[in-house]
Amino acid sequence: MADQAGTPRPDVTDMYAVHRVFRDTLGAAPRLVGDIATGDAARVEQVANYYDNILYFLEAHHDSEEVIVFPRLRERCPDQASLLDTLEAEHKEALKHLAVAREAVDAWPGANGDNAATAAQSAVAESLEALRVQLVEHLDQEEARALPLCAEHILAEEWGQLPGHALAGYQGDKVWLILGLIRQRMTQEQRDAMLAHMPPPARDMWTGFGEKAFNELSAQVVVQVSKG
Repeated sequence: MADQAGTPRPDVTDMYAVHRVFRDTLGAAPRLVGDIATGDAARVEQVANYYDNILYFLEAHHDSEEVIVFPRLRERCPDQASLLDTLEAEHKEALKHLAVAREAVDAWPGANGDNAATAAQSAVAESLEALRVQLVEHLDQEEARALPLCAEHILAEEWGQLPGHALAGYQGDKVWLILGLIRQRMTQEQRDAMLAHMPPPARDMWTGFGEKAFNELSAQVVVQVSKG
């Protein structure tokens, strides 16, 4: 896509797939977390690790927007300063919820005794739901107001820096989980483009073992999230 001057502009619809990852996975948390039977340590470890990776991805995703997108929109859309102030404030608010959720998720597997385990399980569910409520409002506004600005004022090359920046800052232990969750929510055309533009090491990781690992986990956790 190019503007009237022929400058390539981005297809920002790929951001909907990323946002759906957060909407879907956090939306499924009450059931995925709440349905675990007391004493099922293996399932607690699995679900805690799953959400640990989601939280790390959210943090990296927001950071990439703040580094690559927001400064350029401020420069090129000075009349949108109020909107950008709001979006950045919402990012800061999300970080507060994220910190509470991460603390709860990290503590959950180590909770000993039925009462402590139940309390830890509730803390995880409640903190992830609080994050979801705050985040969905932010994503709604970002999609309705910021993405159209990005389509008009951000260059395709600049937009293309977002995935690499987010993955470079990602601190989770299952980057293939994040890639799979995003790809699962893309069109086939978007999946093909994503694979074509991946750096060779990332592409080799995905085709070599990442896709298989994602599909195996999908049979346990991710499929449940997709149906949530």
